[in-house]
Amino acid sequence: MFVSNDDEFVFLPLGGVGEIGMNLAVYGYGASNDREWLLVDMGVSFATSDLFGADLVLPDIRFLRNERHNIHALILTHAHEDHYGAVLDLWPQLKIPVYCTAFTAGLLEIKRKMDFDLYKIPLNIFKAGDRLQIGSFEIEAIAVNHSIPDPVSLAIRTPLGVVLHTGDWKIDKAPTQGALTDEKRFRQIGAEGILALICDSTNAMIDKKSLSEQEISQNLQKIIAKTSGRVAVTTFASNIGRIKSIALAAEKEERRVMLVGRSMKRSVAIAEELGYMEGITPFLSEEDYDSTPRDKIVLILTGSQGELRAALAKIARDEMRDITLTAGDVVIYSSRSIPGNERAIIDIQNRLIDRGIKVITDHDTPVHVSGHPYREQLKEMYTWIKPQILVPVHGDAIHLEAHASLGEISGIKTVMRIRNGHVLRLSPGKVEVIDQVPVGRIYKDGNLLGNENELGIRTRRRLCFMGHVAVSLLLDKSYELATRAQVVALGLPKTNDQGLFLEDILLDSIKYAFNGIPKKRRKDTGIVREAAHKAVHSAVNKIWGKKTIVTVFLHRA
Repeated sequence: MFVSNDDEFVFLPLGGVGEIGMNLAVYGYGASNDREWLLVDMGVSFATSDLFGADLVLPDIRFLRNERHNIHALILTHAHEDHYGAVLDLWPQLKIPVYCTAFTAGLLEIKRKMDFDLYKIPLNIFKAGDRLQIGSFEIEAIAVNHSIPDPVSLAIRTPLGVVLHTGDWKIDKAPTQGALTDEKRFRQIGAEGILALICDSTNAMIDKKSLSEQEISQNLQKIIAKTSGRVAVTTFASNIGRIKSIALAAEKEERRVMLVGRSMKRSVAIAEELGYMEGITPFLSEEDYDSTPRDKIVLILTGSQGELRAALAKIARDEMRDITLTAGDVVIYSSRSIPGNERAIIDIQNRLIDRGIKVITDHDTPVHVSGHPYREQLKEMYTWIKPQILVPVHGDAIHLEAHASLGEISGIKTVMRIRNGHVLRLSPGKVEVIDQVPVGRIYKDGNLLGNENELGIRTRRRLCFMGHVAVSLLLDKSYELATRAQVVALGLPKTNDQGLFLEDILLDSIKYAFNGIPKKRRKDTGIVREAAHKAVHSAVNKIWGKKTIVTVFLHRA
């Protein structure tokens, strides 16, 4: 392929670098004024408690909208929400071809039918080992092991060099589901010469040996064997390997398995359709629950992250119609806590413990293994592919720095520390940040997308801390109050420190302020509104010590 003197190979993260989640990587090839673009992954983060009412956090793609005519495709490495969860919401703004593996396609199609049935995304299915020519990019999918079926790393070839984009991966010599990470192919690609490694940093701070999925299954079996009551295991719904580990452990102890939670059932249905659940005894239905002895059942539940509407949370609140847990039963958390979810998880665990249910987590005994590489596995990858450049991604600042330091002490020639929005030139010439594009976050709140102001999130945050007072004034033809002012105070104390009702105090303050306005000036509605606003604001601040939000409605008789 002809290479112009102006052509460059660049990497641009729009999400996932400096944060956990919301992964969106962009690769560019060509001159700065006419680049071809290739997108890898388009994920979400889950909204934290300070984003009042919002459900999801998505990357701001204003840069991509402006470059839409130059974007060839979006390739998804796997079907975790932080890698594919924004596709259905953002694709209509780009309408580009999407490439993914079969399991990812299955989950994406189920989500589309549930929530986005107005349009259909054309999906191009590929598998590990396939090569795709997309514009000037040749992409090879390489099998890796992770906590979900069909994950891949991507070797992205251009005339200016080859980049390995790892996606999420780990080295597991004894998985219960899925392929081994393809060491042989990584070594072969490394021998060809790798320009840059764009690599997962999630566990770059952890210096220990990673257990295999089969070892986790054995540990789960030991717990099940010692339990005389029911055993419930909660994990991520997409972790088909873990679900198989639990099912195998249960079968060895002569227990039947029941799936509880819609997303769990959907994931397993797709896995069964693709042949990933072969050798597993068919699962019980919820109708079988009452007739199955307590010591002959294992439940696999959604809700490992404390989600209020998930199966485990409902059981903890005793809100499930057909399923309950009682004293003597055991709940195993076979998952890690996503940062920000700790309080919700602990609240559910406390409810279970108060009912006499034993809770077991990875802190008690190894019942979970990460789907991401620890430091020793990162060093193995360096040895396999021998990159000239390392770019740590997929992590908070602390993870990225740990990964960068590891790369440096491992002898990688160039280690780049970048953040979302940085346009990093990989080749030719000096490896450096050459530009910065707009980045940010948008939010999904119900059915709507927007920023904090557009969705009212910022105002909700203020309401949470300050409350709101609504005042309604009705003036007669003589510009006197036709009736007593009406006040509704929401989120404020009911009384002051002497026990007097706050609304009564506010009514007196409004009346005093109104009477202080000369009658001729009451024709100016702005003056009346401002006087009532100041009176309420001042009274609340004096009593409560906080500045509330005040809205004044003025009516004429």
